[in-house]
Amino acid sequence: MSASKTDVLKNKLTALAVVFTAAPMLFFLIFSANRHLSERQKIESMNQAFTASATYFLGLAVFVNAYYVSKRALSEQRNAIASEKSNQLNVSNAQLAQERLVADRFMTAITQLGHDSVATRTGAIYALEGVANECSKSYWTIMEILTAFVRENAPINYQLEDESHESLRVRTDIQAALNVIARRDSQKDRENSKLDLRNTDIRRADLRKANLQHLDLRGSYLCHADLQGADLALADLDNCNFVGSVLFEANLHKANLRAANLQGANLNRAWICGANLQAANLERASLRGANLSGANLYKANLQFANFKIANLSRAKLFLANLQGAKLSKANLHNTGLIGANLYGANLNGANLKEANLNAAKLQSCEAYFANFTAASLQETDLCGANLMGSNFQRAILHETNFCGANLMGVDLSGTNVNNARWDGANLSGAKNFEFEPYQLKVAVAE
Repeated sequence: MSASKTDVLKNKLTALAVVFTAAPMLFFLIFSANRHLSERQKIESMNQAFTASATYFLGLAVFVNAYYVSKRALSEQRNAIASEKSNQLNVSNAQLAQERLVADRFMTAITQLGHDSVATRTGAIYALEGVANECSKSYWTIMEILTAFVRENAPINYQLEDESHESLRVRTDIQAALNVIARRDSQKDRENSKLDLRNTDIRRADLRKANLQHLDLRGSYLCHADLQGADLALADLDNCNFVGSVLFEANLHKANLRAANLQGANLNRAWICGANLQAANLERASLRGANLSGANLYKANLQFANFKIANLSRAKLFLANLQGAKLSKANLHNTGLIGANLYGANLNGANLKEANLNAAKLQSCEAYFANFTAASLQETDLCGANLMGSNFQRAILHETNFCGANLMGVDLSGTNVNNARWDGANLSGAKNFEFEPYQLKVAVAE
């Protein structure tokens, strides 16, 4: 109840009290004025007057009580308002005190980052993490401070480029800073901004299950780092060095790995959908069961890489070097392999349905029971390839070179074999082929 409403009620109660005070007297005078009444009637009139007076006095008492109750309510309301203001002031003072405490901790930690002791610097890094978690306003600033600390204290030393050097390990304080960055809440990242860890030397770092989304790591050394289960989605890894790194089940969705060196890296079961691996080096890397659907591997070096049961559907492997690569049971559905080098590659049981292998080099490759349904192999070189039992239904074999290839039991139904070369090819048991084996030389001569 507001003060204005209480004042109105008080005025009304006062007026009513006056009325109720005067009313009994008025009634008494009225009844007393009747002198012509008999004694009995006078007594009855007096009793009625007294009864009416008693009723009015009771009403007066009720209104008086209501008046004091309203005054007490007003007093309690005022006390409540005063108490609320006091509580707000106390909360405000507590917040100011907390902010001062956080600011003091922040400044102390910043000062200690430059301390000579590794233990002190490490403690300062974890203190900054605590401040970041308590003060959302400082969160992004602290993350940028920690990335700057890593950049300043772990620059690439080009005189020590031997990635296998056992003594080259991440310093304790650098690892601590990386741990804090890896634990960050990416929902609090500043919009359209990336944490900057460019050209840092963090080889052999422990980054298992680290949150490295959207990070800028261009030109950094992560050789032999443990990135098992790490999240590198949309990270910028242009020209990074991952030689010998463990990226088992890592998330590299739409990451930029242009010209990155992943030689000998473990990418088994990694999620690399839509990633840019143009001109990347994955020589002898293991990508068993990895998902590279829609990835860009233009001119990538994939020599002797292991792609067993990997998903490369719709990937772009134009002019890629897959010499000696293991692609058995891999999914290459609708994959672009124009001009790719697959010399000596293993494609046993691979799915190459609707793949584009125009001008690709598959000499001496093994492709037992591979699926080339509706694939385009124009001017493709399959000289000496072992294609036993493969399915070439509706494939385009215009000017394809099958010289010396093993085509036992292949299915060539509906294929376009215009100007294909079959010199020395083994076509015994081939299905739906228009030439008998003894007629091949005549057909080629013509």
